[in-house]
Amino acid sequence: MTWKVEIDEHTCIGSGMCASLMPELFELDGAVAHPLTETTPPDETVLDAADSCPAMAITVTDGAEIVGPRP
Repeated sequence: MTWKVEIDEHTCIGSGMCASLMPELFELDGAVAHPLTETTPPDETVLDAADSCPAMAITVTDGAEIVGPRP
């Protein structure tokens, strides 16, 4: 099982919260962040990164179900 991680480049403000929490999954590229890989094994820290994004630009999905950010 893997999760898909997406960052909305139009919403991202480049705060770097995701990259500081999970540098193995996220990187800042200029003014926005990008996932280093499109999928990742389920990990609580991935959800923490999505939850911590001040712009709510990160979406984590498990198939068709959105698992992050959490409400």
